[in-house]
Amino acid sequence: MGFFDWWKSESRAKGKKLDVDARFELLREAISGTMSKFYTARDRNTGDIVGLKIGDSEKVEAFETRFKGLNKPSEGEIAVSLKHPRIVQTLEFGLTTKGLRYVVMEFLPGPGLHTLINTRDPVLIGKRGELVRQMAEAIEYLHGAEYIHRDICPRNFICAPDATSLKLIDFGLSLPATRNFMQPGNRTGTPIFMAPEVSRRRWTDQRVDLFSLGVSAYQLCTFDYPWPVGENPAISALRYDTDPPREILDARPDLNRELAAAIMKCLAADPNQRPASATEFLQMIRNVKTETSPDY
Repeated sequence: MGFFDWWKSESRAKGKKLDVDARFELLREAISGTMSKFYTARDRNTGDIVGLKIGDSEKVEAFETRFKGLNKPSEGEIAVSLKHPRIVQTLEFGLTTKGLRYVVMEFLPGPGLHTLINTRDPVLIGKRGELVRQMAEAIEYLHGAEYIHRDICPRNFICAPDATSLKLIDFGLSLPATRNFMQPGNRTGTPIFMAPEVSRRRWTDQRVDLFSLGVSAYQLCTFDYPWPVGENPAISALRYDTDPPREILDARPDLNRELAAAIMKCLAADPNQRPASATEFLQMIRNVKTETSPDY
């Protein structure tokens, strides 16, 4: 039995809680997320480097209260069930000795996709078409497992150091793709990437992730957003179902036409006008090998 297999069985024993300070040396200052803090940590017993996510008790409780009585799975329960090359591997989850939810995952040494976009890193040159494909593959698998991510954005994709591949992370806002969890009112996510039906508190389904994929892919390919974003992104997002998005080929006339069409279709205000699934999106870009201009 490997260390992590042993750790899983031991930590899941009834009443077992994680003493973070005793178990881990925290190597990197916490990065704050929507409802948690993320650390790079070293296990004191084995020397293994892992990612350690610790939830904010007030924020997690406020989110979970929205689904009281619905038997909602926790972030850890969702994440540990997902096994796919495009999704971060979750090793362990549970409660700390301070009563906080934690998730331990594989350490991903590369940068976040948002960092590469924000710095216009030349490492992206010639790789954007493949990265969009991999983003869609991660979503396709997640949807096949009957979940909705609800926070698809470049910040939640971690790239390999050479940006040839990426993995989807952070399932803190993820929900089962069932009617009880898709009712109007749950306006959570990153506003700039949020589908109109989320911003407007309407019924939702898995196609909210396809809209967010479209915004993310648009930003990856153009270093800009499909709509102008003001000082208040939540207000800006309310325009998504009234104003048409800016045509991606105006910003990237050299972009592969099939890739451009697929991205623009994801941005439809009406979910029925978007690709019906991540699988359909992947079919739309099946012939896209790379960007038309690899030197862009």
